[in-house]
Amino acid sequence: MTDLSKLVDLGWGPHWQALFDSSATADSRPARVVRGDRGSFLVATPNGVVRAKPSVRLQKAAGGPVDLPVVGDWVVVREPDGLDVALIEAALERKSAIVRGDSGRTSNRQVLVANVDTVFVVDPIADSPNLRRIERELALAWTSGATPVVVLTKADLSSGPEAARAAVMSIAPGAEVLLANSLERDSASKLLPHISNQRTAVLIGPSGAGKSTLINSLLGAERQATREVRETDGRGRHTTVARELIAIGGGGGIIIDTPGLRALALSGSEAGIASAFADVAEIASTCRYRNCRHRGEPGCAVRAAVDSGTLSAERLASFHKLVRESEVAAMKTDAHLRAEEKRKWKIIIKAAADFHKRTRGE
Repeated sequence: MTDLSKLVDLGWGPHWQALFDSSATADSRPARVVRGDRGSFLVATPNGVVRAKPSVRLQKAAGGPVDLPVVGDWVVVREPDGLDVALIEAALERKSAIVRGDSGRTSNRQVLVANVDTVFVVDPIADSPNLRRIERELALAWTSGATPVVVLTKADLSSGPEAARAAVMSIAPGAEVLLANSLERDSASKLLPHISNQRTAVLIGPSGAGKSTLINSLLGAERQATREVRETDGRGRHTTVARELIAIGGGGGIIIDTPGLRALALSGSEAGIASAFADVAEIASTCRYRNCRHRGEPGCAVRAAVDSGTLSAERLASFHKLVRESEVAAMKTDAHLRAEEKRKWKIIIKAAADFHKRTRGE
């Protein structure tokens, strides 16, 4: 019988055991994806970390890239004799996932990581915090099903860290906002309560925000490569090149490092926007019309809040921008689904016609 105790530090528990039991075979075992690299993966099994790839059956069953394994997924693997890599036969149903859309014309969506409990939205405040970016990242985090926590790094370099924190708190309803110096372990340890008891967290944010440095401080070792930001423009360089899952150990939880993300397009869900802009939603509940879009309709409480200074015009503009982006993403997805359904029916009709021709001897 396979000893699964070695997976406990990676978050294994009764929930995943039950899902695994429903899809396992006699020669399969559970594993968690710890790193992905161009179609192959490193997965942690009860016997250690091995390289794996999706089986042909899994690839055929997948409806698209979103159904294939990503870092954080729990998967069912087999290690057939004669193969130098394990085969991923199935991915267990995700409890959360960070999904970003395509900022171009396609309806493609990308799952960044899966099965996280906390999303650390990391933003440096050596200069002023980027409120609009934080709003976007919070919308993405809330949509994932995980709990967002904003981590303001480089607080030691800020001329007014508490003022920066207050500004971020004003646009982050429902999310805790932490000040941190990534280089100091005591400061970085503020993150630990959010990942204790084998919970999983992911760090998202721009390059140079100090995500990898935070992990090194939590581990007490130079585990993740880091580089200085450019002096010319203060921007970070891409040091982390792949998403990677790291166990803190000793019950300290699991954390996923990610490369800096320049583009974070929404995927078509407005649920996260409603949570990220809970203050706007609360004001909107008193608008005269239930379907008010806050663009000049009579009796609009949101526009009145802007006029009175209760709500900033910049925050409302950000809300409108994300809602519109989400609507466009949803329309692209619907159009893609309609085109795919039409293509499938063409194939079915052609196959039926060819069959009738063969049976009639034509």
